[in-house]
Amino acid sequence: MNTHEEQPLEERVNNRSQPPQSEAFTSFMASSWAPDTTELPERAKVADFAAARRAKISAQFPGERLVIPAGPLKVRSNDTDYRFRPHSAFAHQTGLGTDHEPDAVLVFEPVDEGTGDDGSNHEVTLYFTPLAGRDTAKFYADPRYGEFWIGPRPTLAAVEAEYGVRTKDLAELEVAVTKNAGNAALGGVQIRLVREVDLNVDALVDTSRYNTGVDLEQADAQDALLTEALSAARLVKDEVEIENLSRSVENTIAGFENVVRAIPRAVAHHRGERVIEGAFFAKAREEGNDLGYDTIAACGNNATILHWIRNNGAVEEGKLMLVDAGVEDDTLYTADVTRTLPISGKFTEVQAKVYQAVLDAADAAFEVAVPGNKFRDVHAAAMKVLAERLESWGLLPVSAEVSLTDDGGQHRRWMPHGTSHHLGLDVHDCAQAKRELYLDGIIEPGMVFTIEPGLYFKEEDLAIPEEYRGIGVRIEDDVLITEEGNRNLSAALPRTVEGVEEWMDSLKS
Repeated sequence: MNTHEEQPLEERVNNRSQPPQSEAFTSFMASSWAPDTTELPERAKVADFAAARRAKISAQFPGERLVIPAGPLKVRSNDTDYRFRPHSAFAHQTGLGTDHEPDAVLVFEPVDEGTGDDGSNHEVTLYFTPLAGRDTAKFYADPRYGEFWIGPRPTLAAVEAEYGVRTKDLAELEVAVTKNAGNAALGGVQIRLVREVDLNVDALVDTSRYNTGVDLEQADAQDALLTEALSAARLVKDEVEIENLSRSVENTIAGFENVVRAIPRAVAHHRGERVIEGAFFAKAREEGNDLGYDTIAACGNNATILHWIRNNGAVEEGKLMLVDAGVEDDTLYTADVTRTLPISGKFTEVQAKVYQAVLDAADAAFEVAVPGNKFRDVHAAAMKVLAERLESWGLLPVSAEVSLTDDGGQHRRWMPHGTSHHLGLDVHDCAQAKRELYLDGIIEPGMVFTIEPGLYFKEEDLAIPEEYRGIGVRIEDDVLITEEGNRNLSAALPRTVEGVEEWMDSLKS
């Protein structure tokens, strides 16, 4: 008969890190630590901008309680987690960047109109787990949250001082979210939640709704409107967001320089694409926080696979290498840049012809990417150039004019994706915004988006002459809309045929 008490399953993942349980050990661990003399941080520049962002959201939902979770840590394998990245809506509304704060929740509490923070309709509080004192067992015994394991966590006072938002212990969240909640028509406070970010918060809100007779289907629809509003709030960037994006682009350009220097080693390696990927990632980690998305390092025919992220192919002389990569700054803003590079350092005649067509399409898109035009005009301008070029090469089965109609589209065989997407905290930013604000939206100063036409001629494509097959070209830049027109944030990275060749040659030494 087994006399040992059965260990709960959820505790077994920590079997490798169980500290002693003796009173002598716990007493010794709680003693002889230097006092914390850390002073409160200065107010961050982003604090005032984040307050303005919150005020805009507050104005859209007077009298309602808004709940925006950061999200929990995500398990990578057994008892190890991925590096934490908060949900973008949370990051935008707080200004908190990398590694702040797992499980945190931002709550907008409704008050009388105009009496809230900065004259808004809400008092906003950030709930998170504060620093555990060194006299507590959590300090050394909790491998997920303990300072001994993961380093110091900020205090409530430190976050409040730096980011200008009131703070409370996460232990107070349940009461804050559920008090007086219910059907607004019956005098309760309506809750709107950013769903599917933190399942524990979803369960807390859903239970409250169920217990107070709120129509769950209707509540879900109302939640979706909050998510939509938070996404649309990022369409126009403020000053600090533009600074963050500019820095990410600068660091991305440095990463591309690493890529070019790594080409000889990539050619010599049986998985040369991995060498290219690693060269960019090393610079991203050195200069920023991480990657904004998985790098595409695609040589030859792999460059015609739009989302090629296996990056396990060879890098061969005479072929083109398409590299689509972006550094995510530690503020969580990411660049998104693509360059197509000749491995030998020089484009062949056919490669240069295809490249120039894509460049001309990009330049046409830049011409219309100005205030007052529609976002969809950018794509239309690029498509017109590409369709006309494909017709002149004899590749289209119809005229460019016919292909560009709604009943045509034959040119899209070789350019199937959109030419632009908004850029910011997410590489495909503002994705939940309404169609009329995104695709049909009017371009405004402060918007940041990509311009990225391409042509992709697959080796197996029998609709084209053999000389084109296996060539994939994309040129992608990050553009800031200004009052006067636009500014190419990634312009320092060469983009013409001659410019790319000269730049690559200059980096050989």
